[in-house]
Amino acid sequence: MKRLPSLLAALLTLAFIGCRAEQPHSAVGYACDTVVTITAYAPQETVDAALALCTAYESVLSKTRETSDIYALNHADGAPIEVRDETAEVLRLALEVGEQSEGAFDVTIAPLSALWDFRAEEPSVPDAALLSEASKRVDDKNVTIEGNTVTLQNGAELDLGGVAKGYIADRVAEYLSSQGVSAFCINMGGNVVTHGRKPNGALWTIGIRDPNGTPEQSEEVLSVESAAVVTSGNYERFFLLDGVRYHHILDPDTGMPIQNGLASVTIVGTESALCDALSTACFVLGEQASIPLLDRYDVRAIFLYENGSRSAYPRER
Repeated sequence: MKRLPSLLAALLTLAFIGCRAEQPHSAVGYACDTVVTITAYAPQETVDAALALCTAYESVLSKTRETSDIYALNHADGAPIEVRDETAEVLRLALEVGEQSEGAFDVTIAPLSALWDFRAEEPSVPDAALLSEASKRVDDKNVTIEGNTVTLQNGAELDLGGVAKGYIADRVAEYLSSQGVSAFCINMGGNVVTHGRKPNGALWTIGIRDPNGTPEQSEEVLSVESAAVVTSGNYERFFLLDGVRYHHILDPDTGMPIQNGLASVTIVGTESALCDALSTACFVLGEQASIPLLDRYDVRAIFLYENGSRSAYPRER
């Protein structure tokens, strides 16, 4: 079975077993199309190594990197491809959430997402005929995994944008914990993982963005110790056209952005990859239809609406 590049082994040599520090050190970089900030009570070399892991994992899970397993699968014309352990693991999780959400989360959404360009100077809505044709290739039942061998059938293509950041954050957290780091915070642009308390006993504070405010404004602030907090919102990548907000959270059946009154869904749990996939699935489903899905997992959900209202599940007393 194939594993991540030897770069990881080299990075691990930079760490210090049992490392602790009374003052935090931080590293800031860019991976998975977002700013990544890692803050840890550990030597700077350990924090830098953790940040480098983000890029290493991205090189395996990105659909656009020619070095990645996902790129290889999407260009294999249906031929079976042996992938790394990490790729098989994240795909199994994605397929599980896809099944449990009855297709609201679909890792084969790539043909539809490829039709949207939210960064274009003059963005536009894709042609309905193109969306209809692409939607025929979106069905995660076309993904089969046997051991580490993955096969895509019927023109399926993968896009791990709804789960990769969460998975990478989990692996970076696992790495920091393995090095004896007792307190850290990983922020991958809406995907946050915290561990332990700060040396003074303080909890980590995580802000949930106000959908109607600036990026710096929080609707509410969570105080957590060890947790994964992941938010999917319609303000992350979008454009306005004729008074309509077209955003990146797409309906796997139609390829159109979900318009159900939700502005964001935040999932709080212990595994960032699971929370990542669930936040997308719950946004697609809407609050009421999400309840059976949420009941299957040990997580909390916060729903923020475009009209400024708020709801949470399990219900708060």
